[in-house]
Amino acid sequence: MYEINHFISGNVTAACPRRTPVFNPAMGKQIAAVSLADATVIDRAVAAARQAFPSWSKTTPLNRARVLFKFKAIIEARMDELAQVVTREHGKVLEDAKGEIIRGIEVVEFACGIPHLLKGDFTEQVGGAVDAYSLNQPLGVVAGITPFNFPVMVPMWMWPIAIACGNCFVLKPSEKDPSASLLIAQWLKEAGLPDGVFNVVNGDKEAVDALLAHPDIQAISFVGSTPIAESIYTKGCANGKRVQALGGAKNHLVVMPDADLDAAVNALMGAAYGSAGERCMAISVAVAVGDIADTLIARLAEKARQLKIGNGATPGLDMGPLISKAHLQKVTDYVQLGEAEGARLVVDGRAIRIPDCEDGYFLGGCLFDHVNADMKIYQDEIFGPVLCVVRVPDYTTAVNLINAHEFANGAAIFTRSGAVARNFTQDIQVGMVGINVPIPVPMAFHSFGGWKRSLFGASHIHGMEGVRFYTRRKAITQRWPEGDIAAEFIMPTLK
Repeated sequence: MYEINHFISGNVTAACPRRTPVFNPAMGKQIAAVSLADATVIDRAVAAARQAFPSWSKTTPLNRARVLFKFKAIIEARMDELAQVVTREHGKVLEDAKGEIIRGIEVVEFACGIPHLLKGDFTEQVGGAVDAYSLNQPLGVVAGITPFNFPVMVPMWMWPIAIACGNCFVLKPSEKDPSASLLIAQWLKEAGLPDGVFNVVNGDKEAVDALLAHPDIQAISFVGSTPIAESIYTKGCANGKRVQALGGAKNHLVVMPDADLDAAVNALMGAAYGSAGERCMAISVAVAVGDIADTLIARLAEKARQLKIGNGATPGLDMGPLISKAHLQKVTDYVQLGEAEGARLVVDGRAIRIPDCEDGYFLGGCLFDHVNADMKIYQDEIFGPVLCVVRVPDYTTAVNLINAHEFANGAAIFTRSGAVARNFTQDIQVGMVGINVPIPVPMAFHSFGGWKRSLFGASHIHGMEGVRFYTRRKAITQRWPEGDIAAEFIMPTLK
């Protein structure tokens, strides 16, 4: 057992009275207690960030980038250490944890180009001896509220760009797996980041509410479930903050009759069951078009029964446990509900038992056939290793099915037809599309985000949308007159 506290102004702080347990989900045992911040702790973190802002915002973009370059070298050299921390508290397999870290590093690499990304515009001679130009300047203190499923990658969608742009950052990670954020905070300090520029406060709803209400926080970034995303967007905007709030998903993968079936099956296995389905871009619905369904189901069932499941610290596995006992129960309840709704449970993972991990939160891969749009297992984000197959007669029905769903994070199609693929990219109403790619998570120099109730606010995350979110535009019009200028009482026009 160890204690997890906060990181404020370059130092680990003392514990708060309220704590909550942190578990190793593979063993089902408590391994730590994390301190839960109240409004006083939030105020200390924001005050530290506010104090650091004047100096950091005036640091040249090149020197800010150099700190990130040093951090990148540190995290690459110590990736195994960080991955082990992720696996211990989250449960995902080590190889997957390393993959998450690499995707986070890509955003750091993007942010290292901040001197170029912050360039403004200049127009000479917009009027007689008058020039105009624009600047991109930081907001001040900004905050990120991040989920349990990617304790490294999702925070790194936010803070590298925010601090590269000259802001100071307060991170509130998930209280279920908080240690990775504290390790990153210490490595940032080692890389030369000044105290107060990056702070970590652990907590629950009380901490979130304090961040949303704090008058010195200019912007909030959030990734999580749709109900909480909507609440954070509403409250944050009401308090005058910029908000980007990414919510839930129900991602579909359409398998056309002409698809490479082996490729489609392998893609579905990884996308549905990787990280035990605890990904916002997990494929949880396979849409089988035409007469391909029976063959697709048979191959998926065979592979689902062969999934290698166990303690994520063991090399070579496909899947680890779910994050908590409560979440395991929630997902198991959905499996029971699917049966009651009339879907056919082809593969039932509820009976799985892992040697030496009898108390762990494990659920084997589950596969449903004959799912329809009226079922809760189709409508809701289950967030577990449960794949639903919906049978449709044709392409148009598949597109209409997906477009009718309230979530619109991502969708994919597997086909050999370029015409069908092109039509899909135009017809489908989601934020991210994959063509023979099951999980179309954009690279760092593009932006990530959904449509409809998968995103609240106009801004996607990272990429140039991240730069725009964490800066504000300032327009300057200048003239250096050599003589007197008469007063003008009409709307000024430039000649």
